[in-house]
Parts: sequence; structure tokens; C-alpha cells
Amino acid sequence: MCGVCGIVSLREPLPLGPRCANAMVEALAHRGPDASRVTTVERAALGATRLAIRGLESGTQPIVDAETGVTAVCNGEIDNHRELREWLASRGRSVHLATDVAVIPGLYLEKGDEFVEHLRGEFAVAIWDPRRPRLVLARDRAGERPLFFVQHDDTIRFATEIAALATDDSLALTVDREMLRAYLQFGSFAAPRSPFREVQKVGPAEIVAFEDTGTKRRRYWRWNVVTAPKSAPSLEKFDTVFREAVLRQSDVDVPYGVFLSGGVDSSLIAAVARQVRPDYHLRAYTLRFSEASYDEGHFAERVARHLGIEAHPVWVKPELFVEGIRELVRLVGEPLADPAWIPTALLAQRAAQDVKLCLVGEGGDELFAGYPTYLGALWADRYAQLPAAIQAVFRRAIEALPPSDKKVTVSYVLKKFVQASGMEGMARHRLWTSNIPPPLLARLGVEPVMFPAQEAGELLSLAQRNDLEILLAEGLLTKADRASMRSALELRAPFLDQAVMEFAATLPAAERVRGLTTKVFLKRYASRYLPRSIVYRRKRGLSVPLSAWLRGSLHEWAESRLARVDAAGVDSRAALALLEEHRQQRADHARALWTLIVLSEWLEWVGKR
Repeated sequence: MCGVCGIVSLREPLPLGPRCANAMVEALAHRGPDASRVTTVERAALGATRLAIRGLESGTQPIVDAETGVTAVCNGEIDNHRELREWLASRGRSVHLATDVAVIPGLYLEKGDEFVEHLRGEFAVAIWDPRRPRLVLARDRAGERPLFFVQHDDTIRFATEIAALATDDSLALTVDREMLRAYLQFGSFAAPRSPFREVQKVGPAEIVAFEDTGTKRRRYWRWNVVTAPKSAPSLEKFDTVFREAVLRQSDVDVPYGVFLSGGVDSSLIAAVARQVRPDYHLRAYTLRFSEASYDEGHFAERVARHLGIEAHPVWVKPELFVEGIRELVRLVGEPLADPAWIPTALLAQRAAQDVKLCLVGEGGDELFAGYPTYLGALWADRYAQLPAAIQAVFRRAIEALPPSDKKVTVSYVLKKFVQASGMEGMARHRLWTSNIPPPLLARLGVEPVMFPAQEAGELLSLAQRNDLEILLAEGLLTKADRASMRSALELRAPFLDQAVMEFAATLPAAERVRGLTTKVFLKRYASRYLPRSIVYRRKRGLSVPLSAWLRGSLHEWAESRLARVDAAGVDSRAALALLEEHRQQRADHARALWTLIVLSEWLEWVGKR
């Protein structure tokens, strides 16, 4: 794990290239405190900061092939580096450095742009090839590691975080109002776009090649849940696949731990990690809230005791949010509307005192169908067949339920359900997963984002793929990366191993969702390792008690933030009206309000840039 950056010119020398690269490296120092370096040649300056995970003594980047001058930087881990070393040696290319990313230059020289298809792990790679000349950028299949770039004529700048690109005072960055609309609706930015018109993002499983003849973008992999043949799953086969994923991702030269919520995903990872490396002293880190309905610490402690794992609680308090969100937004240079960003950062800060890496459960819900919205995908059509009069009575009854400060209540889920009745499948799903739904956007003076017609295919599979490619890649994984790397802690997600993802794509619908049960197959598998009381308890997920906090200790601060959103084309008076409705408990607008508050913090950073 590290931060990578660079500036290249496809035609002209770069006299100011080293200065630009050095400034970006300094901006990425929090991601890699163990080492940093900038390598310069006539037309390129590439830099990297390093968090040493594998090959501790010989892993400083950039890595240069002495014969060709091909230079590579990589943010991430290459899990199959041993197999690749052996293959490269058989081709006469010995890799002398111990670090896993050292295989990349040789693999590129042997395979060209297809090199990325042979990498397993999580990575964002940049390769400068001075022979042609050309720059290649690539991102891992799930999008665990970020990579941004700006292209101006024949000059390309790239960096792990937008804030690093923004260190170049000569680079004009313009707020993209259209993408801010998408952010308000969904809380993040989907590749290739970003909050700035000039900044583009390399997408998950995408490779981008720049030459003086033009730029080529190609998606080299896609989760094929929609088209993959379905078959009865084998518990034994999946056990082999999953254990190997956990084993590979814990094959490191530094201490590691696990983020443990007490839910099935993180608990399963902890249990398997305990089994595949029984002699390792595994530590678990878990969030705690004073608000009982949000606190899952007692579940996590139960799992830790069951597995014999040392557990460390981290208590989250509302006052930590004010400075926390300001610091995170300025550190990375982009807004992200997930309230769990701050708790995750606090958890990472505590874990980084003991370990350099933690295994996490990201991806389990998207791959194995764990969200309540997937139940909705099955039940909505049945609801639509009810007589209109019955639907109307049901809707009025649901909408009359008072808002609650408790975590993910049945009334909250049912209100989301009836709001989308009558819509086609994916439009309904996108409404359920929106941060600010279209009716509220209209009140704020913001036009909602339009989507193309629904693709052909089973709705459940379409919804899962959407969530993996958008909500996970651009939302949850963005949160995990930016939060953890604030404290130079690497997070690894065994569910996002390529073999695990491809296994999940073959599950029949009934092995994903059945009746009112989600994650049917995964829960059956998890029962091998965990008590049924953990496996089959009601899903709660990582949520924050913002509803109560915005009515109480955070209300004045929220008011001051919402008064400043006009710069994004949002009616601040309408935003303040939403806050007042929320304070009076006439509605629960917490998610929408937080999305606007984070935007306000980002706009302030942009104004001071």
C-alpha cells in the first residue's frame, strides 16, 4: 500500500516535472510513511510513498527496468507475485527485489497491456514506457485502490488522491456541477468522472493507455453475475476458494488484524483467518456507540471470545465528526457522503497503533446478496399485483409511521419500499439506494440524474452488479481506502478476491435470496465456523446515529454548514428547511443532510485552494 503519482509528457521535456512530482509525493505522505522517492527522466517524473507490507527491505518505488527504462509504481498488493516470479524466471527475467510489486515491469515487458489481466490482488498501477513513449494506468477488478489523472494536450498528471493533483498551482480545476448532482443523489462519484471537470478517474477493472496517437480505455474484466451459468454450489469448493483468499491476503511481513463488527461477513473472515494461521496472535478492532440500537460491540465481543481473539473497542462520539470530516475532505480532496467515513477512520487510527494491515468484510453483501434492497427486488413485483385500493391503504399506513432515531427500523425500510412502488426494477433499486431522493432534490433546486433504460437480465443480478460496480467501488471502498490510509493502515477484503467473486457469480437466485432470508448460501457456509446466533441474527450494518445527533449536539454546526451550499447550485434556504423538519421530527432527513454537510466542507476547501 502506498501513494503513487507522476507527471509525463508524450512529446516535450518536462523541466518542472520533478518539482511537481515532489509536491504530490509530499501530499501523499500520510499513505506511505516508510519511504518515498521520485524518479525522473527527460519526459517523466514518477513518485511513490511506501507503506511496507511485503519485502520490507527492498520495496522502495519507483521500480525501473535497467535495460529498457520501463518504470512502474503501484499502490497495492500483488497476491500471486510468487507464481509470477517463477514464470518470469522461466522467460529469462529474474526479479531480484523481494517486494511483490517488483514483478510488474517484467510482466509488462512480456505481456504488454495484457499484464494487468495476470495480476491478482488490489492495485492501482502506473507504467511509463520511454521507448514509444507511452503511459499506462490500471486499476484492480473491484476498484479497491484509486487512481486519478488530468490530461492537458500531451501532458498527463496522475495521483492516488485528488488533493495531490491539486498541489500544482498551474493546474486549473473547475467544479463539475453536473457531477455534484450525481453526488447529491448517490453520495459519491462514479468513474470516469470526478468532482472536477479536468480530473478523471480510472475505473474498476480498467486500463488506460496514453500515446501521442491518442488515448485508449479498455475494461479488462467485469463481474459476470448477469450472464454466468448458474449451478448448485459446493460448500467444499467454496471453502477451498475462500480459505485460499484469506491465506493469500494475510501472507505479509507485518502484523495484521481484522475489523470485526459481529456481523456474518467480518466474523467469517476472522474465523477463517484464525483457522488458516492458528499460531498467529490475531487482534480484532470494533466500533462502539453509546446509542444501544447502533452498538454492535457486544456481538463482536461474543465472536472474539468464541474465536479466542484479542478485541479492542473504539468508542465513537458526535463531537469527533466536526473536525473529523473537515480533516478527511481536505486530506483527500473529494467529498464522500458515507457517515461511516469518520468511524472507520477512528477504527483505523486505533488499529494502526498495533498493526499495518487489517482484513475487512467489504464485498460480502454485494456478492452474496445481503442488503434488504435485494428482498425488495423480489417482493416489489408481488406488491404491484395487489389491488390499487389495498396499496393505497398500505402506503398511507406506512407513511403515517413516525420517524425513529433507532438504527434501520422496519418503518424506515417500509417507507423506502412504498416510495418506489410503480417504478421499473432498476429505477426502483436506485431510489432505494439514493442519498437524496428526487423529491428532496427538487425541493433543493437540483435536477435528478437520468439513467438509461434497464438492461435485460434477472433483476437481482442487475442490482447486485450495480451495487458492486458503483456503490461498493465508488462509495464503500472509497470510504475504506481514504479512512484507513489517513493513518497508513492497509485494508484487505478477501471477499473481493477474483476467485471468490467469480464463484459468487454462479450462485442461483435461491442461493442468494429466499423468502425473507438474504445471503442464503453464505450463511450456510458460515455456519461451519460460527454459532447460528451470529450467522442468522438480523442484519444491521455499520450505521451512525446521525438522526439524533443532528437534532441535538450537531444541530448548530449543521446549520452553519448548510447555509453555505449555494455555491453548488443548491438552495440553502431549502436545505435549512430540511434541517428544521428533521429537528421537529416531522421527517428523518439525516442521510440527505449529511450529504449536504460534506459537500459544504468540500466547497470550503475548494474556495481556499
